[in-house]
Amino acid sequence: MSIPFDRRDQLEKIQQGLLQGEQILAVYDAIGVGTGFLGLTDRRVIIQDNSFVGKKVAITSIPYARISSVSVLTNKSFAGQFFSSGHIVISTGHNNYEVEFRGDEKTRHVHDVILHYIAR
Repeated sequence: MSIPFDRRDQLEKIQQGLLQGEQILAVYDAIGVGTGFLGLTDRRVIIQDNSFVGKKVAITSIPYARISSVSVLTNKSFAGQFFSSGHIVISTGHNNYEVEFRGDEKTRHVHDVILHYIAR
């Protein structure tokens, strides 16, 4: 099975941090403020945020069981194109994590995978 990814170095970072038996589903490059990446595994969402002062980087793991909702941010001018924006918001009840992607197909894939795991 081929893992969809944008950059090999990001895929390798996710591979290095896997738990035993954990499988990578996708790794997508983020764009915009705090640019980093988002990884999906069969157990959690992993977000790398590069927006911290002093060249610090945050890698946040969010187990699917902790996610209360996943949203797609859209621009009203794109009426009828639900996944046109490329923005996802993952809510845990206490925090919201916003990630922007290049392309609506990545946005849709991330949304659908997260929804699959939180709707169980």
